[in-house]
Amino acid sequence: MYLLAIAWLYVVVLMAVAEGTAVGGSWLGAAFTFLLYGALPLGISLYLLATPARRRARRRAELASAGAGGAADPDGGGHAAGDPVAPVGKEP
Repeated sequence: MYLLAIAWLYVVVLMAVAEGTAVGGSWLGAAFTFLLYGALPLGISLYLLATPARRRARRRAELASAGAGGAADPDGGGHAAGDPVAPVGKEP
């Protein structure tokens, strides 16, 4: 996956350099070429392609935390118990 990303960035950098060094081109146009053809679409693509890996990592972390704190925290809330509430009409 990263090999294709590196190859695409190489192509886009060459396109941007050609735009910047052309007779009618500008370096501002080269910057927009790099951002709009390279960095933005590649960032979105890599984010979307990495979604399953992030989901697996989150699931692994949840299972690890549930396995470690399962016996110590039966309600799974992760917070300390509050003060007990006195029954109606009784003072503690």
